[in-house]
Formats: sequence, C-alpha cells, structure tokens
Amino acid sequence: MSRIGKMPITIPAGVSVTVREGVAAIVGQKGNLEVKIPSGVEVKVEKDRILVTAPRDKNHLQGLVRALVVNAITGINEGWSKTVELSGTGYRASVADSDLQLALGFSHPVTVKAPAGVTFEVKDNKITVFGSNKETVGETAAIIRGLRPADPYKAKGFTYQGEIIVRKAGKAAKAGITGVK
Repeated sequence: MSRIGKMPITIPAGVSVTVREGVAAIVGQKGNLEVKIPSGVEVKVEKDRILVTAPRDKNHLQGLVRALVVNAITGINEGWSKTVELSGTGYRASVADSDLQLALGFSHPVTVKAPAGVTFEVKDNKITVFGSNKETVGETAAIIRGLRPADPYKAKGFTYQGEIIVRKAGKAAKAGITGVK
C-alpha cells in the first residue's frame, strides 16, 4: 500500500474539486487545472477532503495521483514560483509585455515567450517564473536555464536559486604554473 497515497487531502476554502470521467477539475482564485486520473485509480470528493484509492494491482499509481492533485490544489490556491539567477558581465534580463528579453552574449537578443498561465518578474538579474501549474513553471525555468547554463570555470550563466556550482581550476592552476621567470 502507498503510505502517501492513502492520506486524505484537505480542500482549502475557495477551491472546488469535481471528478468526472477520469479527470479531476480543480477551480480556484488563480484559475482552473485538470488532472488526468488513470484507469483503476478512484478519486472521491467528500465535504472538505479528497480520498484517493486504488486496488492492489494499481496501487503504484495511487501516490502519484494524490501528489498531482495536491500540486494542482496548491497551485490554484497559492501558486508556484521558481527563481533563476543570471550572473556574468553584460548579461541582462528584462520583461517586455509578457515575454522575457535576455542579453546573453550572443549577437542577438534572446526572447522567451511566456506559456499560458505563466508570468515573469525580473529583479536584480533574478528571474522569477510564476504560475499555477507546477509542471509548466518548472519546465519554463528549465528552458531559461538551458539557454546559458552556468560555466564551472567562471560561474557565468543561469543557476537555480540556491544551486551551488562547483568551480573547476583552469589549466594554469592544475599545472602549478604561477608565473613566468
């Protein structure tokens, strides 16, 4: 049995959940999301809580479905955010309309279009991606980070907030050369 899957989910005030034909629809103040429910897994909505059940042969999906429903409820109620930090001389970020404009040392500016339900905020070269769908927020942050991943030699580029880049020594430091006589 899934220990996480059998825990009940409390529905916060202002959020409504309906289950129909293999889809759980969650509606709240930040929009609406739908979670697909695989066959064999049952989602029951009671007064202020949700129960996820599955027979023994499908219990490997029970915890997954519960986690997806909790993530959707949290996103609709509070929202999700992911912060990407940009470091490097001449690297800049700004928001134009709903798109993200980046200067990353290329010969041209890079534009990242915001997917539906995602917004950007730039402050001190820290780009925060906001949205109600956790998967879309994480995917958008990964796309931004993939444009110029942090370099291990100079630590220039994008890093997630709190990510530690292990610095590597250059050729001169490895060989023990400190200067020329």
